[in-house]
Amino acid sequence: MNVSAKTSSVLFSVEQLSVAFLRRRQASFVAVRDVSFTIQENETVALVGESGSGKSVTALAMMGLLPKFSAEISSDSRMMYRERDLLRSSDEERRRLRGTDMAMIFQEPMTSLNPVFTVGYQIAEVLRLHKGMSATATQARCVELLDEVGLPEPRRALARYPSQLSGGQQQRAMIAMASACTPRLLIADEPTTALDVTVQQQIVELLKTLKARHRMSILFISHDLALVGELADRIIVMRHGEIREAGETEHIFSSPRDRYTQALLQCRPRLSDVPPRLPTIDEFMAEAQPSQPLSPNPSPPRGEGGKMPPLLEVSHLKKSFFKREGLWRRHEIPAVKNVSFSLQRGETLGIVGESGCGKTTLGLTLLRLHRATGGTVRFDGQDVSALPEKAFMPYRRRMQIVFQNPYASLNPRFTVGQSLIEPILLHRKAADRQAATALAFDWLRRVGLDRDAFDKYPHEFSGGQRQRIALARALTVEPELLICDEPVSALDVSVQAQILNLLKDLQAELGVSYLFISHDLAVVRFLCDTVMVMRDGEVVEINETDSLYRNPQSAYTRQLLAAVPRGRDQRSGIRYQKSF
Repeated sequence: MNVSAKTSSVLFSVEQLSVAFLRRRQASFVAVRDVSFTIQENETVALVGESGSGKSVTALAMMGLLPKFSAEISSDSRMMYRERDLLRSSDEERRRLRGTDMAMIFQEPMTSLNPVFTVGYQIAEVLRLHKGMSATATQARCVELLDEVGLPEPRRALARYPSQLSGGQQQRAMIAMASACTPRLLIADEPTTALDVTVQQQIVELLKTLKARHRMSILFISHDLALVGELADRIIVMRHGEIREAGETEHIFSSPRDRYTQALLQCRPRLSDVPPRLPTIDEFMAEAQPSQPLSPNPSPPRGEGGKMPPLLEVSHLKKSFFKREGLWRRHEIPAVKNVSFSLQRGETLGIVGESGCGKTTLGLTLLRLHRATGGTVRFDGQDVSALPEKAFMPYRRRMQIVFQNPYASLNPRFTVGQSLIEPILLHRKAADRQAATALAFDWLRRVGLDRDAFDKYPHEFSGGQRQRIALARALTVEPELLICDEPVSALDVSVQAQILNLLKDLQAELGVSYLFISHDLAVVRFLCDTVMVMRDGEVVEINETDSLYRNPQSAYTRQLLAAVPRGRDQRSGIRYQKSF
């Protein structure tokens, strides 16, 4: 499909791009098929679609970074930078263009930045290679770049390693590196994935500022249409390696023609309304009704859980970490400060806040994976924070956790079956291995996976499937409390909808309580009965979900809600106080 811009000032054009990956003893896999589009000077074009749609492959092909021995670009493809066909250029010519005229921000800053070199060294390397600057000029330029992208204390930040920066700061350092030579085209591949809403907003505003200051063009890759709606001039929608629709941003939001574009807009939770279930991409494409819940019993109405006895009561909980200073002194770093709340049986408490506010530390402290430094945790009436480890063991079965990263939380050396059977036998939920295997098969069915998954390894599954496996592993021991730590933050909208629907179904069927940790306020509104807002380790506000979203009492809560991307849609059903 050919997508051309209206004017003639074309900076970069992709013409009939097709990319296939060669596989041993198998037919080649076509990742991108006959893709054509243009990018104008001083224009932001968004490339959107689900994981596996070919967005990143297209970007890597533009940068000349596809693996040479496994990726094959068709002979009739063309990629024109101004008047130069990059596919017919030498490797040396393309290397000179990378970093000077074209630059790329990758999705995962922690894996893109070299952990053994300081931030300053890595930015300086770009300037030495492409500009041949002296050491003094290089350092001055590095400080200027870090200041431009908003890193606090830029001179001191030069000496820090990537691990010493937060996720948002790492991404700012990556942007500084990419913009060091003021490129004409900046490719940003999912630069805000898994960042909290305020940092996400800051990164988007930063890209807007850099574009205006340097008059650069941006190719912004994302699966979130609401986010790109605040940044892009034009949107190109991809699925299965092909372009499904393209047009001006206003037109895509107001009257999308393609069914897939409509599905992307509909599948994501919104702040304005809370449907009983989220439609998935496949259901929307098939014009089917959302799948029925696992249990015919509806979830209890919001706000009525207080009539039941609380399952979890947390009182003045504190958690500090200590850093050694000198030989004898220790410096206290408080992470959770005097937090109190309760959670009813069969209900969901959402915990929201920016990265570093103490959400995850709180969850780990509740499970005693961190030792509390103060306060009490009562589970089903018992103070579990004071129990000896042996006495606490039965409570470990009743309190489980699903971690954020499904790629890291499953043992790569274990098959799915082994990962599911291990907790069943450890907590004696089955009499023998045969009974444990039958129970594992049952849980695979419940989370929507086939029996074939039992003998496979984690690397054979997508991110959404791995998160289903992690959820099944936690539920095999029939917990009463499940802590979900950012379980959908890195998943695309369709898989996110599937997991959120599944969590609702399982709660209706099993009566399990959720402590749902997230930075995505739209997801929290869809799933949670009560919301607790945290900042710097403290509780800022806690209230029933609908009340908190319609009438937030804290200025910080209003700031978080204002940062939620809404695209070009201003028809939110939420109204705030005039002070907002």
